[in-house]
Formats: sequence, structure tokens, C-alpha cells
Amino acid sequence: MKRLDLVRTIEKNGAVFVRHGSDHDWYKNNETGVAEAVPRHREIKDILAKKIIRRLS
Repeated sequence: MKRLDLVRTIEKNGAVFVRHGSDHDWYKNNETGVAEAVPRHREIKDILAKKIIRRLS
């Protein structure tokens, strides 16, 4: 999955950008309080993308 598509999906589900890390960007869902790191690679493996989407939804 493309990183841009992943970020659009999690932001549509209520996650907001928190901060930049060294290799990852951190997003947080304010409704659930869950924060998750999103790698800064152009392509993210589908299994990892699904886990990130599930945690931040």
C-alpha cells in the first residue's frame, strides 16, 4: 500500500498527526487514545498497513 493512501485512510477514520520521529511519523486517534507509528517508506506492506488501520480506527 502506498504511504499516502494509508495516511489518508487513517486520517479519514479520525487519526491526527502528532509528531515526526526519526524514521516514523506518529498518529493518534483522540477518541480511543491510541497512538501508532507510521513508517516513512513509500510502500508499506499490506499486513502492516492493515494493522495500523485497525489500531487507529
